Amino acid sequence: MDADALRLEWAGGAPRLRTADAMARQGLVTTVSSPVGTAAVVGWVGSARDRAAGAHGLLDTFGRPGAIPPLPPGDYAAVLVCHHRVLLIRDQQARIPLFFRASHGRVNAVSTSARSLGSATELEPRYFCRYLTGNTAQPHTHLTPFTGVHRVLGGEVVELSPTGHLRSRTRQPAPRVTAPPTPTADGPHLAEAAREVRLALENAVGRRMGTMTACHVSGGTDSTSVALLAARLLAEGRGGPGDLVLLAGRFSRGELAAERPYLDIALEEIRRHIPAARPVVVDADDVADFDDFPHHAGDADEPHAHAFRAPFWSRLHGEAAELGCDTLLTGCGADPLADANPFHLHRLARTGRLRQMTQQARAWAEGSERGLRDVVYAYVVQPALPLMSERFTALLRGGTVLGGLGTFNRPRWLRPGFARAHGYREAVIEESHFVFGRRPEQSLYDAATYMAAPDPLSWHRARQDGFFLSHPFLDPEVVATMSRLPAAAAFRPGRPKAVLREAMADLLPAPIRGRSVKVPFNDLYARGLRTHGDELIALCRSARHPLIAEMFDVETLCRAVREAQLGIGDSYAWDRMNSSLALVAWLERLDRHTGAPGAALPVSAGS
Repeated sequence: MDADALRLEWAGGAPRLRTADAMARQGLVTTVSSPVGTAAVVGWVGSARDRAAGAHGLLDTFGRPGAIPPLPPGDYAAVLVCHHRVLLIRDQQARIPLFFRASHGRVNAVSTSARSLGSATELEPRYFCRYLTGNTAQPHTHLTPFTGVHRVLGGEVVELSPTGHLRSRTRQPAPRVTAPPTPTADGPHLAEAAREVRLALENAVGRRMGTMTACHVSGGTDSTSVALLAARLLAEGRGGPGDLVLLAGRFSRGELAAERPYLDIALEEIRRHIPAARPVVVDADDVADFDDFPHHAGDADEPHAHAFRAPFWSRLHGEAAELGCDTLLTGCGADPLADANPFHLHRLARTGRLRQMTQQARAWAEGSERGLRDVVYAYVVQPALPLMSERFTALLRGGTVLGGLGTFNRPRWLRPGFARAHGYREAVIEESHFVFGRRPEQSLYDAATYMAAPDPLSWHRARQDGFFLSHPFLDPEVVATMSRLPAAAAFRPGRPKAVLREAMADLLPAPIRGRSVKVPFNDLYARGLRTHGDELIALCRSARHPLIAEMFDVETLCRAVREAQLGIGDSYAWDRMNSSLALVAWLERLDRHTGAPGAALPVSAGS
């Protein structure tokens, strides 16, 4: 069932706001009223511990006529029904979805579920072209799969009249920290930068802690840092009263078994700070990517590009839900944010500092064990000419379905006629502008929030789990702090995430602080393709939704699955294939869902 947490409609010209009773009892939805109106907040504003206070603060701040102040931190989507206007609001992180259905400049319904607002018989082909351009394309565009249904973007405030007429859409830029760090003796800005990052991350973790907080722990630097900060805050009484659950997936075979010693070290160190922390270690040897794929990909509100990884996360979610956790913190988002920004090289090149760019690119190549030419191509040439670079790569690596398929090239299984008719090239150009932009070093941070999986899964499971995932590394304060650090403070050749390691030097155990490579989930993916490859091909060949045959050359997509089983292609190509498979599964199950909301409580302005 879609998580339709709230719904706003108009009856007799007056707005009627309804919230799902079950989700309100779980604390996932908070409704407050004051003389200025009523606010329904899905998620939390300000602090996850005091959701009512945050909702009241949002209502008081935005309830004044004409006021569009800066958005407070939090993971939320909110609808404010005031006497003089109606506001639809999403936070900068865009964790919680929000949609509205409009016609001729008037909004007639609002919901957290696009499916409940749309019609399975009125689909928007332009959306599917945009969805297929890359993993970040879906959440930051107004289009949805359904005709006439629009997305409220992250950081956006949509103002309606009391009768539902669309007045304005205001997108607030992410906050920027402008004060430069002070140089110190231990390196160019490193110590001061580390202190600022530590403070920002502590604040982000503290805001997200609930009555029973679960932290995903993998043994890597990122998740261990978040869990250690949560433990320290609780131990010192700064996180308020509460319990801590340490949630981990453990593998005893395959490549991921090499992570087990680091996991054990992380759990031991966290419990040294707070012995009452409860470790919940889930044996995950029997989990593989693509398990029960038609369910995970087909039942979501929208096509979910990372649905192949849902079985692993669902196993962990279920354990946290049984314990009654009300929030789950992850280390997602740290890879693009907590490391030195490689697109700094592009800034040096476009400002004419070619000698400095070459020197730093050489240091980058040595530190990452890559060739100088590869570094310059990836971080200088490709951002300047992304579409031309991909075409050139495709020519060099052609010959297979997945060969040379990068982030933007049209997959061979997407029919050229469909792509031309519904704006695939225009979508690719827009997406390349978003991913790289005029200043790729800034676009990296702007795009990072849309790359942190698996939030669509978290939202889909929220009703049964009773919590949302939350990502402290993507907190606006952390993003702002990292985005303005000079390259000299963040980059240390051969030492990835130098600032984070320095910031956590007093907490991270030495084996974790010193490791530079973490085992990826490639083994889980390869095992899933070996196990379910024939099922995925059968799913494509048996698909009956008319849009699938119109959009895809199914046999070419099936050949891509076979190539991926053999290890042909790369992560970009596999991502494109995964997205297409998820779309097939989603379309096939589209008619099985009515989108009807669950039990609801009617609310009116000023009640």
